[in-house]
Amino acid sequence: MKLSVVLLSACCAVFSQTGLAHGPLPVPLIGVPIPPVPGLTDGADPIVVNKDMAIALGKALFWDVNVGSDGMACASCHFHAGADNRVKNQINPGTLIPHPDNQFDVLPSGKGGPNHALSAEDFPLVRYADPLNKDSGRIFATDDVVASSGTFSGRFTGVSQFTGSNDNCQRSADPVFNVNGVGTRRVEPRNAPTVINAVFNHRSFWDGRGNNVFNGSNNWGDRDPNAGVWIQVNARTVQKKALHLENSALASQAVATALSQLEMTCSDRGIADIGRKLLARPPLQYQKVHYTDSVFGGLNLTNSSDSSQKPGLKTTYKDMIRAAFASKYWSNTTRGTFGAPAIGGLAYTQMEANFPMFFGLAIQLYESTLVSDQAPIDTALRDPDTYKPIGLSESERRGLEVFTESHCNLCHAGPVNTTNAIVSNSLLVTPTPGAFFGPEHSLRAFGPEAMGKNLFDMAKDAGITEIPNVVTRDVTRNLKDQPKGQKLIDFGFMNTGVGNPDADPGLGGLDDFQKPLSYSAQYVQYLMGNYSEVKDQAVKHIHSCQFLTPLAWDLGFDFNFPAYFTLAADRQVDGSREGAAEVARRAVNCQDPAYAFIPTVQAAIAAFDKSDDLKLLISSKAAFKIPTLRNIELTGPYMHNGSMATLEQVIEFYARGGNFDNSNLSDFLTRTPMSNDARRRADLLAFLKTFTDERVRYEQAPFDHPELIVPNGHVGDDQFVQSGHPLRSALAKESVVLLPAVGAGGRSEPIEPFLAP
Repeated sequence: MKLSVVLLSACCAVFSQTGLAHGPLPVPLIGVPIPPVPGLTDGADPIVVNKDMAIALGKALFWDVNVGSDGMACASCHFHAGADNRVKNQINPGTLIPHPDNQFDVLPSGKGGPNHALSAEDFPLVRYADPLNKDSGRIFATDDVVASSGTFSGRFTGVSQFTGSNDNCQRSADPVFNVNGVGTRRVEPRNAPTVINAVFNHRSFWDGRGNNVFNGSNNWGDRDPNAGVWIQVNARTVQKKALHLENSALASQAVATALSQLEMTCSDRGIADIGRKLLARPPLQYQKVHYTDSVFGGLNLTNSSDSSQKPGLKTTYKDMIRAAFASKYWSNTTRGTFGAPAIGGLAYTQMEANFPMFFGLAIQLYESTLVSDQAPIDTALRDPDTYKPIGLSESERRGLEVFTESHCNLCHAGPVNTTNAIVSNSLLVTPTPGAFFGPEHSLRAFGPEAMGKNLFDMAKDAGITEIPNVVTRDVTRNLKDQPKGQKLIDFGFMNTGVGNPDADPGLGGLDDFQKPLSYSAQYVQYLMGNYSEVKDQAVKHIHSCQFLTPLAWDLGFDFNFPAYFTLAADRQVDGSREGAAEVARRAVNCQDPAYAFIPTVQAAIAAFDKSDDLKLLISSKAAFKIPTLRNIELTGPYMHNGSMATLEQVIEFYARGGNFDNSNLSDFLTRTPMSNDARRRADLLAFLKTFTDERVRYEQAPFDHPELIVPNGHVGDDQFVQSGHPLRSALAKESVVLLPAVGAGGRSEPIEPFLAP
């Protein structure tokens, strides 16, 4: 065979998957397994001994305004379909830019900055002369972000253990968030995504810093060697031991949020201090709880009746922890062993010191109940052979075709519509005798055809196989001077060109130990033999043969391709560094058996050291977690920077191929066929609305909740605010939104999309 023909065949093999990929069908969430957490509620020595009480504890902690330093609950940013639909004082000036100027921009409405009330005129935050054609030219852009207002912050000095919601903090007007020197609440630098169905995410937060492994102390998993929990070993001995709970990104996220000085807390306050504040108090001390609450009602914990809604629960946080968690984590009552507050004072008890673990795991167990699996896409009749939904309207079915032909389903894949749901997606495509999912009239067996079938392996088109892989290799655009190139990418994250890539590093950022957030960056260290730099255990178990495009590739002959390790001398069998058993384990479910290689240590080092070598490039800068599409109708504003107010604007964004071209942009971000077809765009919109669960729209169980008072900007506008907040006169008086307590039956009026008239 002529060499040119061989090369053409090889190139076609690499790009055939991208060019012809159909991807998995959107499938029901009914019966899909939640990622298991070994040792949490199972085994001979579980951490949680009463799951129902732990869920109740988590719901109370999630909605309780006493958790924050100044009235902010976790729910304060996740109260509307699990997201935040507030419009006033919701702008951040782009504080994640490497060298931010902290200056607010004037938005298209002619206003902006602290305490601005957002309107439809302000969106989208990036505009083109023709919103469907990127070639028409960008006419407006800002690095400001629409997100969620949080705390006033300040320096923590103490708190009452019995009364009052607010901590004692030394507060002053923030130098960035103020109007004419009068302090306003700070605003987060990224939009708050929904917590509904978040239990399926492998990592939390847009940049993945909510580690899949919960260490009991913070959000860094195994990256923090000093993390751990205190355990009563015997009557006289307690020890601090490492905790490694997999599939617990929600717990990691919860403790990080509680420690955020933008979201909930004053500086110098630890989660143990939150425990000290709460333990003797009744949960939801100042908030009414509906007597039919789907969690508290069944446990007879409410003080309310059908004739009178009353605040609080008939217990204390201390008693809930005792009932929910194994006694070895809280039974020691001595002080002196478990540390003390940063501000000084009385040493912690074991229960206080372990409060980060109780807090994180309880909230995780509560959020694990927030699964919206009764949307039309879940309950529709499906073709028994292809598993396509046939019980949808004609427009919705056409919208599904637009969804797939535009390659939306290669990122928004699986029942939760995200490849970030790594474990559940993998479990679903694993043959499991007797395991089915979907509605009773259209059950589907677990296995390779769970997400549909045709001439191609539909799940594998999106990189979904039986063995979870946290890194893949795929095609990006504008690689140096070439039109396309291959890069290592954290599975479930993508750069789609939403914002200026220099405005927010996303996955390209660093952790608290100055190590890359990106798994791909760690994988490169693994390839080079720097094993001590691999902090996350999942990176040590990556299967190169599952990559969407190869890294080291056996072509059957030696020829030096610039973007692949193809020389026999430069590659070794994947897993061979660990031994024969690992070789066998990694050589399954391959995209192509010829991909089951990695570079030798020497070849990897040589490639890494050459600035013009294309083999070990990483796509992490400005890459963000791929979000779920479930209930997307209700969870605006959209994108990590909240830059789009409506689904129509989101569709226009994808129709024109994104906003900012850059070398990490996904190859699929090109102008799509729907850019010139209004009916296709309308059909896609109709299809996206099939992901809305009416229980979420009406806040029916399990989406019911206690009463919540949410800060909603300040008295005044973006030009003037009234000073004289009760916390300090230099702070602005507040406006609030009161959300009444809702019982299991839900509310009579539906919640509305963002900026709905």
